[in-house]
Amino acid sequence: MATTDSTTGRDVVDLLIEDHREIEQLFAELETGMGDPERRRAVADVMIAELIRHAVAEEMYVYPAARKALPDGDREAGHDIAEHAEAERMLAELDGMDPTDARFDQLVSQIANAIRHHVAEEEADLFPRLRAACPTDEMIKLGEKVEQAKRFVPTRPHPSAPDRPPMDNLLGAGLMDRMRDAMTGRSTTTSDLADRSH
Repeated sequence: MATTDSTTGRDVVDLLIEDHREIEQLFAELETGMGDPERRRAVADVMIAELIRHAVAEEMYVYPAARKALPDGDREAGHDIAEHAEAERMLAELDGMDPTDARFDQLVSQIANAIRHHVAEEEADLFPRLRAACPTDEMIKLGEKVEQAKRFVPTRPHPSAPDRPPMDNLLGAGLMDRMRDAMTGRSTTTSDLADRSH
């Protein structure tokens, strides 16, 4: 899920499923309870950043497409946005929590369970229906928009922010998050984790 400067030309469902698999790998590492506190904090930071980028990009492009293309799109999008909001509240609590805190592993488990439920629903229902309802070229354009969005959207939870903020709010929050990440050396991509292990 590391961001790049070029788009892949793949459809949005393929990209989002790839995100899901990368996030699952982060959950799996955290759930082992292994690793020193610094590594566990870095993995949690990447997991948070990846989930936030993914969720915001879905809310910007995928859910509006679902609202337009599916007969029950409003209900589907509303349900998924509500699940995102609940996950974001938990991510905000985890953000910055010391990995030696007794609540850390419990919160990681709650987040993983909530996200796994959300992913299972999306992959079994929303994604196939969206793919069936939208032409391939539209799905590829959505994929490009999602990839581009993940370069500038926030990397930290903002649970009190509106679910559909104006673009200037997203740009401002994303810029502030990236500045904070740079100043603190916070890991935000899986490639950051690989760099730390060398």
